[in-house]
Amino acid sequence: MKIAVAQIACTLGDVAANIAKMLEFCRRGRESGVELIVFPEMSDTGYSMPVIQTAARPWSDGAVPALRETARALSLHIICGMSEREGDRLYNTQVAIDARGEIAAKYRKTHLFAPADEDETFVAGEDFTTFPVGKWRLGLSICYDLRFPEVYRALACELGANALVVSAAWPFPRVEHLRVLATARAIENQSYVLLANRVGTDAGVTWCGSSAIIDPSGITVAAASTEREELVTADLSIDVLEAVRTRMAVFAHRRPEIYGPRPSRI
Repeated sequence: MKIAVAQIACTLGDVAANIAKMLEFCRRGRESGVELIVFPEMSDTGYSMPVIQTAARPWSDGAVPALRETARALSLHIICGMSEREGDRLYNTQVAIDARGEIAAKYRKTHLFAPADEDETFVAGEDFTTFPVGKWRLGLSICYDLRFPEVYRALACELGANALVVSAAWPFPRVEHLRVLATARAIENQSYVLLANRVGTDAGVTWCGSSAIIDPSGITVAAASTEREELVTADLSIDVLEAVRTRMAVFAHRRPEIYGPRPSRI
């Protein structure tokens, strides 16, 4: 399956402009034979808590209907990080739209980034999410989740994911953290990692790009720059996945019965 990660800059608070850019990248991806495209975190509003509080919309309006129509018109699977307003609650969410234009899944960010006041703006999600696309089962996650290996172990071992999707707005001071953590998540879970990160600057914070597609052995098969908008593509291979998992059967060697809290020893 040929997939793409879209490394984009957003216009802070201009949902219409950001929708137009996403649709442009969808068309570019489909023209190059892509079947699935992944967008970064908060691609509809940009990343600023005061702006999100004002610009976030219910999914009956805004970016979701436009992406659904585009997915249907192009026969393209789309995964996008965006705001979600539900009544008086806001969520930092990924939406997964299938090639028929239907919402196949959604994931509400479970680990909110307190240094940016996410915990003051959003309600945290409580569930992990996977969904199938052909032979693949994609596990959803957002940005700060990368620092919690438990998320990806649950997606891979308990929910059967073999491709781990990360929508991010990750800033420059921690660019090496992003690269190392994404690679580690691929290696330890013997799964592809599809990382879509932002470029540009929102409210004084500059994003570090470095979007990447990493294979189950930890090899980066495609990667973007740190500063330009780019569409990065690669083919996912079931044969590669199965070869890695057969050569070193780490899931079979796990011992979950001893991983919980244990008595201390003096």
